[in-house]
Order: sequence, then structure tokens, then C-alpha cells
Amino acid sequence: MATQMEKERDRLRAKLLREHRLLDKSDAYFEGRQPLRFLAPTLEKELGYRLSPIVINLAMFATDVYDNRLDIESFRIGGKGIADEELGRIFAENDGDLLSQQAHRESLALGRSYAIVGPGEDVGDAAIITAESAFDAIHEDDPVTKAVRHGIKQWTDEDSTRWVTYYHREGRNTWYAAKGSTWREDESLAVTNDYNLCSLVPLPHQGRMLGRTVRNVDQRLGRPVFDDIIPVMDALNKISSDMMVSAEFHALPRRWATGLEESDFIDDDGNPIDTYSMIGGRIWGTESDKTKFGQFPEADLQNFHNTIKLLTQIVAMQLGLPAHYLTFMGDNPPSADAIRSSEAQLVKRAERLQRSYGSRWRQVMKLALLEQGTARKDTERIEVIWRDPSTPTISQKADAIVKLVQAKDGQGRSIVPIEQAREDLGYTDEQQKRMLDYDQNGDPQVTAALRALRGTGVDA
Repeated sequence: MATQMEKERDRLRAKLLREHRLLDKSDAYFEGRQPLRFLAPTLEKELGYRLSPIVINLAMFATDVYDNRLDIESFRIGGKGIADEELGRIFAENDGDLLSQQAHRESLALGRSYAIVGPGEDVGDAAIITAESAFDAIHEDDPVTKAVRHGIKQWTDEDSTRWVTYYHREGRNTWYAAKGSTWREDESLAVTNDYNLCSLVPLPHQGRMLGRTVRNVDQRLGRPVFDDIIPVMDALNKISSDMMVSAEFHALPRRWATGLEESDFIDDDGNPIDTYSMIGGRIWGTESDKTKFGQFPEADLQNFHNTIKLLTQIVAMQLGLPAHYLTFMGDNPPSADAIRSSEAQLVKRAERLQRSYGSRWRQVMKLALLEQGTARKDTERIEVIWRDPSTPTISQKADAIVKLVQAKDGQGRSIVPIEQAREDLGYTDEQQKRMLDYDQNGDPQVTAALRALRGTGVDA
């Protein structure tokens, strides 16, 4: 008889299978493989192989626009100004730059991704952090605390062995394997802890608080960043394909002729002239003096251009993108102030994403410290240091920060400490540490030179 854990495992597997239909749709749009919409079946049948859909992949473009502004610099604990070395080591040993980029991109494209934290291979090794796709993992939150209650990850080995790992908040991670229809627990891989945290950490994009399913979609699991523009992308691809069809039939002016006989469409060998030869521009000739030739004026495709431009501007509006991102601008490039002003909404959305993803990365790094036994009392105050999502010019940014450092309050203190100013200027952790060392001990080269002078008896 199946245990309660096995029942939960099978229920989550069934839920993940249902989610695949929606994930397949999002993945198709992200990869530019979506079918052509708004096309009459009769027209599609008539055009046949000559109809090749034009897909303008704005879904991938929208994903990359936001992903490009979600770069993790480092982590710190307890409000300390300098990044924490232990967290930095864990992040670096897990290729954190690549790991976080993959997790953010998958979350933006599919609505969610996952991070799984496990112990290192040997004692003293850094905890292992992996990024997982929504195709392979799913979770459920506790309805009371809203924390992750449990979840699964499933995959198939090259020898066709199917695996499922069941993660539970109470601290037991159980592994199951199957080659047929029977699942067997692999007790040698089981992990037990008392963290009261689920090792499967979701990174949802715009997850709702709704406790119900809307149009067969669990709103709490998140949605793709391009979800709102899917109908507009369908219309855009339809108009673009229509433009190419119109160009096919109207790029060359359509001809007409009167007074031709059937024999005029037969070549010298008695074979009928094929349709493509006539369309391709062959010259018609006849001996009849009553025959008349003419042509219709070619079609103007400007109406397609204007419609494509309008639909693209709607996409920019819904995504909060600046106009210059879509190249529908004049010949004069925008000024630096105009760029910053036009990016205000995009930057604010990116900052909101940094906050929501940052809360999940804090849990990931806390789990990592717990897994390797180096957790400290202040781990609740882990802070993610993100790269500035805006694009200010260096000179203007430096000028503003210098003014804040030079400005003093009533007690003579700077409004912004020098350490914060260096971080705001974008210096790396190592650069900030070297600067701090210079502040405390002086430039190493200058110090060495002074010591050499003192050794020679010269007054230095």
C-alpha cells in the first residue's frame, strides 16, 4: 500500500505533466516555433509550400532585455559593507554567474525556474547548487505560511531509468527510481536535516496569490514575461507573412492580355508552358493583330509597414521598453538624459525583479551555509548585491556620488560613506578590498619605497 509520501509524489508528478502543455506553449513562443495565427484555412491550402511563416521573435527579445539587467555581483551578511567571503566562495564554486543567468532566463521565459541546494561531495566542500527547469520540477506552498511545503524533480538517465526526488520542508529528501511502472526508494541517497526549509527553491516570475486555477493555469506558479504580448506577436507575425505573400504576387506587376488562343501557351515542342514560367516573366508572343497586352500597377506595401510599426509600438508599451530599443526613431540618436528618462519604467521593473528574485537567492545561500555546516546567527540578514540595472554615463554617475560624499551633515559626517560610494560606482568586491587596504595601510608600493629609504638612513 502506498505511503502518504508516495501519494504526494504521484500527485505532484501528475500536476507537472499537466503543466507541460502550458510550458510547451511558452517554450514554443520563446524559441520562435509558434504556429501562424489569423490565417484562413483556404488561403493556407492554396499557397501550400510557398507560404513560409515569418516569425519576429519578440518573446526572446523581451526575455533578454530583462535578463540583461539581473546580474548578481555578490552577497553580504549582517549589514557589513564588504561582500561575505564564504558566500562568495560558494557562489563561485557553483559557477554562480552562469547558474543565476540560466535560472533568471528560464524563469522569465517559462514563468518559473528552480534552484536545488544539496551537500558537497566531501566534507568541507562547498554546498552544491543547481538550476532546474520548470519542465523537470514543480512545488507547492504551505497554504498557511506560504513557504514551500514540498516539491519534486524528475529526470531520465541514458539507460532509461526514471528518477524522482521528493523534497519536503520537514527535512527529508527521498529518491525514487523506476525502469518500469514500479517505483523503488533508494535509501542510500536519502538526506535528512532539521532546517525546516525545502531544498527545492522556486524562482517564480510574477506569481499571484490566488489560491485557484484560472483557465487551467495555476496563477501562483508565475507566468512568462511575454505573456501579455502573445496576441500582439501573433498579429505581428500574420501581418509580416501577409506582406511576403503580397510581395510574391505583386512585386512584379500583374499582366493581362486579350485575344490570345490556347496555342499561344504551348512551346515549340507542343508542351504547355508551366505556370511558374508565365509568372516568372516570360514574354508572350502571338501572330494575331487583335491581341492586346497590358499590366496592372504594382501594389504598395506601405500599409503593412505601418501596421507592423504600430504593433511593435504596442509591444514596447506593454513591456515598458524605450522607443529606441525597437529602432523606430529618427536619424538623430537620443541624448543621455533622454535615454535615462525613457528607461525609467524598464529600470523600475528590473529593480522589482531584483527584489523578488533576491528573496529566493537569500534562501538558496542560507541553505548552502546550512548544508556545509557553516551557518551563523546573522544568516537571516543575507543581502544580494545586484549590479545597477540602469545605464547612466560614468561621468554623471561619478559626479553625483562625489557630491553626496562631500556633502556633510550637522556633525560633519558625509551623507554617503566612501565605502558605499565605491560600491555605487560599480567597483568589484576585490577592488573595494584593495582600496580599503590602501586606506588602512597605504599603497604597498609607496610603503615599500619608504621602508627602503629608511633602511639607507635617508630622512623619509
